[in-house]
Amino acid sequence: MELDSNQIAKINPHRYPFALVDRIIDYKPGEMAIGRKCVSVNEMQFLGHFPEYHVMPGVLIVEALAQVGCIAILTKEGNEGKLVFFGGVDKCRFKGQVKPGDVVELHCTLTKQRGAIGKGDAKAYVDGKLVCQAELTFAIN
Repeated sequence: MELDSNQIAKINPHRYPFALVDRIIDYKPGEMAIGRKCVSVNEMQFLGHFPEYHVMPGVLIVEALAQVGCIAILTKEGNEGKLVFFGGVDKCRFKGQVKPGDVVELHCTLTKQRGAIGKGDAKAYVDGKLVCQAELTFAIN
């Protein structure tokens, strides 16, 4: 199942400049989601990170991964309209840089959930190369 940016906006409450997922290319409610982020030099973070060498901040890559995870969580029956917050980021590693012109493929698989707290395994790729991986903890409100 795919979702375009308008469909994502009906599920994910983030808005400009913090809506970081352009398309969901596959998802299974309550299990996983795969999304895409098309990185453009026109994005605000490149005004200061870094003016002479544009590279996407790692925290924004992790946030984009979390937003993909939100799609998996919020499309599960009973979670519609809720908010999902970070509970933590563990085992985060950056393996490469993300630059303007890159298309980042974002994967998040939900690994466990107990009540309103859960975990997800998240990975970001550019051209098939792993650029970031993390274990995300989330809280549904």
